[in-house]
Amino acid sequence: MIPHWKQKFAVLWVGQALSIPTSMLSQYALIWYLTDLTGSSTVLSLATMAALLPQGILSLFTGAFVDRFDRRTIMIAADGAIGAISLVLGIPYGVLLFTTREGGVLQNRPVNFILGRVCDFFRSIPFILLAILLLGLSRLVVGVAIGVRGAIIPLVFGTVPFLGRQTESALAEVPAGLIEAAEAIGSSPWEIIWRVYLREAVPGITRGVTITIVSLINFTAVAGTLGAGGLGNFAIMYGHSKNLPQITWTVILIIVVLVSAVQFVGGYIAKKATH
Repeated sequence: MIPHWKQKFAVLWVGQALSIPTSMLSQYALIWYLTDLTGSSTVLSLATMAALLPQGILSLFTGAFVDRFDRRTIMIAADGAIGAISLVLGIPYGVLLFTTREGGVLQNRPVNFILGRVCDFFRSIPFILLAILLLGLSRLVVGVAIGVRGAIIPLVFGTVPFLGRQTESALAEVPAGLIEAAEAIGSSPWEIIWRVYLREAVPGITRGVTITIVSLINFTAVAGTLGAGGLGNFAIMYGHSKNLPQITWTVILIIVVLVSAVQFVGGYIAKKATH
């Protein structure tokens, strides 16, 4: 009779043997699809770098780094990192979405089409399904598909497109007369983006960042169902599973306070930045 642990190991090994190659095939298929769609060697280079660099760089130290700390510390640090990544990637993503569309200062239909479709694809998927969809990518980039590290990739893919659309909407509120005036005095497209669009859209972008952080808190709670720890996992394990509604309500109250605090700070900053 085969020992129980060997049966589990065999199932895990077979699952990994099927999952990793198919994840890699999907990744390379996406790269070649983008290349075939645009016919651009630049797109091929950028897509390849985006696919391979994170794994090559992060795999050198993330495993050893994460194993040195407890899950709570890692989850807090991961949330902070995800928020920073969302800002660093989400706002430029939104700027490109807006400026590359027809009539924009960086008009480029193929780039805008790709960015728009990618954004709409990830925004249309509920987070719990998105986390399941990206299990292979999470395993490829950070080495695991569940837990704190496994939740990082879905959280990034869930928040960056969301903030990108929020930023795009904020830039659309900038008066066209200001853009025309900047073009009349000979400003370059990048000068218009930096000196006009981003400066004038600060209140709108601030509101977008606030909404994104609130969504990130929500996503983090959902990520608890994937073993990522945090308030969501605590509420499920000790509140729901053990039939202790007071714990569930306490967690809900904490989340409400966090969201209210973020909303208050974001609203205050947006009000101060409004002309």
